[in-house]
Amino acid sequence: MSAYIDLFRQARQRIDVLVYAAVFLHEAYPRLAELLADQAAEGCEVRILLGDADSLNVQQRGREERFGHGIESRCRLALMHFRPLVGTPGVRLRTHGTTLYNSLYRGDDQMFVNCHVWGVNAYGAPVWHLRRCEEGGMFDTYTDSFDAVWGSSQPVEE
Repeated sequence: MSAYIDLFRQARQRIDVLVYAAVFLHEAYPRLAELLADQAAEGCEVRILLGDADSLNVQQRGREERFGHGIESRCRLALMHFRPLVGTPGVRLRTHGTTLYNSLYRGDDQMFVNCHVWGVNAYGAPVWHLRRCEEGGMFDTYTDSFDAVWGSSQPVEE
């Protein structure tokens, strides 16, 4: 868990998070919203993408993982945890209804990619630690994926 917090704490320019819920972040580090607000106050751009609990893709994911309606409730819980950041300068929060093939956690030129596996909850799937080594490499592929989902997402209003 400390690796995720360290990733965010060390970021100076950008923090991006693309997940359905990832409530483990708040459960393990209850001051996450405060950390992200502090990073934004220091000039770090923070973008958070959470799953839309009412989207068909989130509901389908729950069936595939045999998680039932739990994934939808976890998306709502994640939104509750992140909602206090709405209106914070430098922090943008959105929801998406995409099929999520990977959860992404980015801090500047480092990223954790939680590779989703059919029928397995995200916490049971592998995580890769990527570093940007060159333009157009694997890191940028995931960054482009984040940007594409961001472009199709809906802002969370105050």
